[in-house]
Order: sequence, then structure tokens, then C-alpha cells
Amino acid sequence: MQSTLREYFESLVVTVILALFGTTFVVQAFKIPTPSMEDNLLVGDHLLVNKFLFAKPDAPIAKLLPFREIKHGDIIVFKYPEDLTKNYVKRAIGLPGDRLRVENQTVFLNGKPLDEPYTFHKEPDVRNRPVRDNFPMLAEQINRFPDYQQNRDIFDSFFFYKEYTQGQEVVVPPGHYFAMGDNRDNSADSRYWGFVPRKYIVGRALIIYWSYDTPPDEHLRDSFVDRVQQFADVFVNFLTKTRWSRTFRLVP
Repeated sequence: MQSTLREYFESLVVTVILALFGTTFVVQAFKIPTPSMEDNLLVGDHLLVNKFLFAKPDAPIAKLLPFREIKHGDIIVFKYPEDLTKNYVKRAIGLPGDRLRVENQTVFLNGKPLDEPYTFHKEPDVRNRPVRDNFPMLAEQINRFPDYQQNRDIFDSFFFYKEYTQGQEVVVPPGHYFAMGDNRDNSADSRYWGFVPRKYIVGRALIIYWSYDTPPDEHLRDSFVDRVQQFADVFVNFLTKTRWSRTFRLVP
């Protein structure tokens, strides 16, 4: 009897260790909460994130598993710089040392227009911030907005990027990345809140393991009652609201 209990205990300990190892170094589950990456990633897509692919080269895990540097176009999951309790998912557009600007919705990278077949331009949200279509904002452009003094907060990105601007371009500093959403007109991304530090990047989006039809504002409803209602919705409508065609789809 004691031998059997010991075997169960040892199996449980090994399982917990493997689970902790896996979620710490290998993969992590992540749910898409907002439409900023539509139509490639939808609200309600549940992803597995490859955490070891972007492991630091000097980390012990990097010697055991495949590793590569972040590339242009990688869909990355990272801790939101202004609130580290939140994870964001965007596409890596600018790498350290890159020169970048947006002109009439076209991204120019190191002086050349960037081919972006993954982007979508939809009806923009109500904020309609000045840097949405043209970035960075230059000092002389601010004077064109008569409501500047009353709405100074919408020009925060100008003041942040001022020290990183050379001519009409922003230069990505060492150890940082410039991230943008595929739903380009409806994405709160690096245009508004700054660069993504390398140390905040969790990994690369790998696969959609489950997708459930979810309202775009669900992430704003986080009370206990809301959570219960969301659980009940999944329990009742699992078969009909699951997007089966997206199950086990690789992230582009």
C-alpha cells in the first residue's frame, strides 16, 4: 500500500515539474482579447505561444532547444509596457536599428515601402488619433490641430518619440522593437505607447488550438458575475460557437 502511494506521489511530482517546465520555457496559452489583429487572429482565438524560440542566447534553455532572433513580420506576444500584468499580441515591424515611418497608411522601413499582405484597413475607431495614418508626428504638424491644448493626451506619442526621431523617421533603439496590429486602423500599438523592450517579449504565436465566437468587448467585462456568464455561455454553446475551421490552424 505504501509503495503504491509513493508511486502515485512521485508521478504527481514529476507531472507538476514537467508542467511547470513546459509553461515556463516551452509553451504558454494565450487568448486574443481584442480585434487589433483581425482578420488573421480573431477575438476568441486561443493560441499556444512558442516561448523557447526567442529564448536569450545565453540562457541555459537556449542550448537545449532551437533558437533564433526575432524577424520582421513575426507575430509576437509580449508584456504590455504600460501594464506588465497584461499580454499583448502584435506583429514585429521594426527591429533594433531600423528606421521607420508611416505615410498615408504605408509603412516605410529603412527608406523603402514595406510589403504587408497581412494588413487590413477597416473603419477606424472613434479615437482617430493623428498618428494613425502618418507617423511620427513632426513638430510643425501639431500646430495644424486646433484642439491640441484641450486634447494634449492624444499627442503623447510625439513627445515620447521626439528623442528617437531623425528627420522624418523614428530609429528603433537597441534592445527594443516596434510592434503594430494587422487591423491597422484599430490597433493600440507602438505608434501610441512606444517600443517593446526585448525582455518583455514572451514568445512567438504558434498555433490556434481552439477558437470560440466571442464579443469584442468581453475583455472589459471581468466581474465575478461576468465570468460566470461567460463560463455558462461556453458550457451551453460550445458546439455551435466553436469555430471548428480555425482549430489547430498555424498562425501565419
